[in-house]
This record gives sequence, C-alpha cells and structure tokens, in this order.
Amino acid sequence: MIELLPQSHANILGFEVSGDVTKADYDVIVPAVQAQVDEAGSVRLLVDLQDFHTEKAEAWGADLHFGHEYHDSIERLAIVGNRKWQEWLARLAKPFYARDARFFESRTEAWAWLTAS
Repeated sequence: MIELLPQSHANILGFEVSGDVTKADYDVIVPAVQAQVDEAGSVRLLVDLQDFHTEKAEAWGADLHFGHEYHDSIERLAIVGNRKWQEWLARLAKPFYARDARFFESRTEAWAWLTAS
C-alpha cells in the first residue's frame, strides 16, 4: 500500500509504503507526482520503506514505467528505511528514478534534506 503523507506540501511529496505494493498502488503516487510536475516543473519525494514487505510482480512494470517517466522531474528522492538493502536501493535509485537520491534512517532528516535549498 502507498499512502500520501499529510506533511506533503508544494512540490515536496512524501509517501509511506507498507505491506505489499500492487500495480493499483501506483494510482496513488503517479497522479500526485504528475500534478506537481505540471504545476512546478519538478518534484522532491520522500519514500518511507520502513514497513514495506514486497512489490508484487504485477507492479514491476508500473514501477519501471514510473522511473522512466519521472526520472528527470524528480529533483531529490529521500528513501527512509531501516535495512541495508534499502540503503543500497537509494544508491540504485539515482540513475533510474531521480536526479539525486539519498538514504535516511529518520523521516525528520529526510524532510530536512528535501526542504533545503
């Protein structure tokens, strides 16, 4: 499941990813990101993976399409997590999902990086 975080504002969007992600979950993230890209030209994203379990195979295509479609529009991607593989994912995200991507263990630090000039 992907849910928009209430702290989201302007072109800074936060999402909490929990449980199993399906193709339908991209119906939450894609319209929100597209709206900000249309309005501001770019977006900064926080993706909290602390409660994430797995992405269903049906969602892989939507995931890859999202990265291909929005890579140049995502200025910064903050991945929040508590596992080593999530830190590695942040490194892999830069060439595929965002112009800059970093890993954080706390949402507070991630929000601070996203909101900094």
